[in-house]
Amino acid sequence: MNSRFDDIRPYYDSEIQAAMGRIAESTFFTPLSSYIFPEEDVSSVKKRITALSTIEDFQGEVMSRFNERVIKDTIRNFTFSGIEYLQKDKSYLFVSNHRDIMLDASLFQQVLYSNGFRSSQITFGSNLMVSQLIIDIGKSNRMFTVKRDCNFKEFYTSSLHMSQYIRHIIKDRGESVWIAQRNGRTKDGKDATDQGIIKMFCMSEDCDLVRSLSELNIVPLSVSYEIEPCIVSKTNEMYHKSINRKYIKQPGEDLKSILSGVSDYKGDVNISICPPVTEEELRPLAKGTSIDFYKRVCQLIDHRIHKGYKLFKNSYIASDLLFDKDTFSSYYTPAEKSDFTEMFHRDISSIPGESKEISAIYLGIYAYPVIAI
Repeated sequence: MNSRFDDIRPYYDSEIQAAMGRIAESTFFTPLSSYIFPEEDVSSVKKRITALSTIEDFQGEVMSRFNERVIKDTIRNFTFSGIEYLQKDKSYLFVSNHRDIMLDASLFQQVLYSNGFRSSQITFGSNLMVSQLIIDIGKSNRMFTVKRDCNFKEFYTSSLHMSQYIRHIIKDRGESVWIAQRNGRTKDGKDATDQGIIKMFCMSEDCDLVRSLSELNIVPLSVSYEIEPCIVSKTNEMYHKSINRKYIKQPGEDLKSILSGVSDYKGDVNISICPPVTEEELRPLAKGTSIDFYKRVCQLIDHRIHKGYKLFKNSYIASDLLFDKDTFSSYYTPAEKSDFTEMFHRDISSIPGESKEISAIYLGIYAYPVIAI
């Protein structure tokens, strides 16, 4: 055990039973129990939960059932590809596009679990740690803390600390890590890797940048939702940013987004595990300055994510509506266009403001994957 990471690490197995006891005594335990174990009464679920003693117990007994329930109730077809790129005796740094606060990582863990792979550790924004219940569930699910709202000095120190932790987990402990390609979810539909993320990866190794990255075994992930999670709140936020230059979240907004992402219907969902980024691919990118290198690595990852994106009919319809054309009309039927248009008008009617600009933002979120490819 390495105590220098105690401020951000997930729970150890030795801490699980105490966490399970707190979860079982939470005022939210009854609705959680009814959702995950609908066939059992609360008292029997409480006994089941308090008997768990390891992270693997919790993930196998609780989180896999949770994911199965989400898939069964809110997803028409859940598919994945690229599992052949992974080896069970190797650890990876999974860099994913980010559309839903919780489900992007959680559904990917289900892919790993159902194919006999060990789950990865997952980044967990400190802004989401709003209660002891959420902390206990997150840290029992191999989630480690990413500190938000830091000043510049704190941000540098925090980034270095996280970089050291990620490298320690991958190289020393032989575990994998899931991290989003940028700070926070994609709100405008443009899945783009932040250069600061790549820089952070390199901060913990005092060697050449190519070796520093290649040792982490980066694997891009591309998650695609037929129905964009939290589309109304994302459109509303982007609209307010366009007119006010900033957006102030309301208390409890992140928690509301988590619950909405879990419960709302998503249509089809696909996760593409993209080809790993190799040292041979990175070496030619190291010409020029370090900033040039970070930029080229972002472009490489973005290309993989965009290529792995599964384009659903809604994206083609939104693109044609946005540009008032029928370029992609062969990809959908008039009935499908009518259904999407009805959903589109219903959603934007709940957002106060200039309807033309709101419409463009909403359609752009759906259309951008078509534009990017």
